[in-house]
Amino acid sequence: MIVAILTYVVPLAEVDAHRAAHIDWLKEQYAAGSMLASGRQTPPQGGVLLLAGPRADAEALLAQDPFAVHGVAHYQVVEFAPTMTAPGLEALAR
Repeated sequence: MIVAILTYVVPLAEVDAHRAAHIDWLKEQYAAGSMLASGRQTPPQGGVLLLAGPRADAEALLAQDPFAVHGVAHYQVVEFAPTMTAPGLEALAR
């Protein structure tokens, strides 16, 4: 499993110019089964993505994110193997 932490590297107005394309990309990843959760950080200085699959696959997907394509965010990628989960989230421990 992959946690990708996005940090915006340009003003929020420039990030927002690419938000609709980013959301469309997210929806495609959810439909494909590679995206498990996503959301904006509070305060809005970036976002957090939870992806299924190995790191190499996640990094290839992240490179296609419009935020990456247009250089508005930096990505910190952390791979981990969940061994325990809260009730109802057992599917995450794959």
